Amino acid sequence: MFLEYVLILLIVTFIAFIGNSIYTGIGLMESLPGIIILMLIAMAGITLEKLIPLPIPTIIYITVIGVLLAMPYSPTSEVVGTLVGKVEMLPLATPVLAYAGVSMGKDWVEFKKISWRGILLAACVMIGTFLGSAVVSHIILSIQGII
Repeated sequence: MFLEYVLILLIVTFIAFIGNSIYTGIGLMESLPGIIILMLIAMAGITLEKLIPLPIPTIIYITVIGVLLAMPYSPTSEVVGTLVGKVEMLPLATPVLAYAGVSMGKDWVEFKKISWRGILLAACVMIGTFLGSAVVSHIILSIQGII
C-alpha cells in the first residue's frame, strides 16, 4: 500500500513539474528543487501517518512538516521559501483534481446512487462557496482600497 502511495506521488510530481514549467515559463531545472522539496514533504507526511498509530489524516502531517520548514524562524525557511516559491499552485492542483476525478469515476455505481438530488446539492455547495469567497474578497479589497 505504501509503495502505491509513493508511485502516485511520483506521477503527480512529474505532471506538476511539467505543468509548472508550461504555466510559469520557469525552466525545468530552475523549478526542480522546489518540486522535489514539496514531494519530500508529502512523502514524509505519508511515512509519518503510516508509522504513528494515531487517527490523524495524512494532510495534517504534511501541513505541519511544511509549516515547520517554512516558518520565519526556522533555519530552512529562506531556502524552502525561495525554491518552493518557483512552483505555482495551479500546476500542483491539476493532477490532484484529475486523480480525484478518476477515482470517483471508478465508483460510477455509487455515484449513480446519489441521484439528481446529490448532484444538485453539490452544485449548490460549489456555487455558494464561490459566491461567498467572491463576497469576502470584494469586501476585503474594498476596505484596503484596492478596488
